[in-house]
Parts: sequence; C-alpha cells; structure tokens
Amino acid sequence: MNAPLTPPHHSSPDPWQPPGGSAQDGQAWPEQPPAQQGPGMRAELAQAGLALVATAAFGLLLGALWVWIAPRVPLTSDSSAVLLKDVEGEEAIGGDGTFVLLALAFGVVSAVAVFVWRRRGGVPLVFGLALGGVAASLIAWKFGAVLGPTSDVVAHAKQVGKGATFDAPMELHMKGALLAWPLAAMVVHLALTAIFTPKDPEPPTHWDTQD
Repeated sequence: MNAPLTPPHHSSPDPWQPPGGSAQDGQAWPEQPPAQQGPGMRAELAQAGLALVATAAFGLLLGALWVWIAPRVPLTSDSSAVLLKDVEGEEAIGGDGTFVLLALAFGVVSAVAVFVWRRRGGVPLVFGLALGGVAASLIAWKFGAVLGPTSDVVAHAKQVGKGATFDAPMELHMKGALLAWPLAAMVVHLALTAIFTPKDPEPPTHWDTQD
C-alpha cells in the first residue's frame, strides 16, 4: 500500500479572528473579562432598609429643632372667639420656611452619610434614602406638633384668660415642605455618585489583520 503523497489538509486560520478567540459556527468571539460582581439583590435591599430606618429616626431631631427655632404665631381671645393677634404677621410663613431649610440641611447630611457608608450606591439604596427622607419629614411634623403648644386652642384660651396672648400650635401649612428632605437627599447622593465613583473600564477591542 502506498502512502498518500499529499499532506493532510489544514484549514487556514481566520484572519479576522482576534487572538484568544474561539470559533463557533463560523463566528469568532473575543474573550471577555469576567464581570465584576457586586452585592446581591438581597444585600442591596437590606442596605436600603437600614438607610430608610436610620434616616427616618433623625426626623425626631428635625422636629425638635423646628419647635425650637421656628417663630411662633401669637393668638388672642375675646369673649367669643380665638383670633390672630397680628393679622398681617408672617410667623406662619416663617414656620414653614424654617422647616424647609432644616429639612434641606438634613437631606444633604443624610445623603453624604449614606454615600460614605456605601460608595457603590445602587437603585435600592437611593430609594431607601428617599423613602427615609419622606418618613423623617412626617415624623418631624407630627413630633413637632406634640412638642409645641397644645392643639386645643379653645381650652388654652380659657386657661390664659380673655385678652391674653398665647402661642398657636405648630402647624405645617405648606405640605410640599415634606418633600424637601427626600429631594435634597436624592440630588446630593446622585451627584456624589457621579463625581466620585470610578467608572468601569471599557473592555479593549483587538483587531488582528493578516496579509
């Protein structure tokens, strides 16, 4: 038996196949670096819940500061009704403005604290921070009303007597002030994430051409 004179056929390599790639069904795919694995969804939800609870707890401090700093609305009474002592006074607007300014400051501080705690961030963490801000604002509003003057103005007027001046209960006339904390927290946290979080490097693209 004579051996074949021609050598076995070897297919020429694909000139467009990058080094390290594998051919499958006539297509060459470059090897991709393994994706960087972040915390699981369960861990992210746990972190978001912790941020929500911790942020909401500071609503007590906001309520106490609001009662301490905000201007009081003076009331007086006659024999038949309870009246504003100064009809043109701006104490009510000042109370709402004080709440908004304090809430904005607390929103900034809470966003910085959460970012320092978890720099990687994530959508659940941002939502937890925002919901915590809403809860903290509600707690501050209700807690401030409890700490402030009594809400039973009729009984208070009878107690102080006719013509005497007393403080109105703590009220939040502009309910949109409850959104100051969560909005400030979300904006500041997203800004810190965009500025200080390093970007993931793009995978290199290899082009191997042969004559």
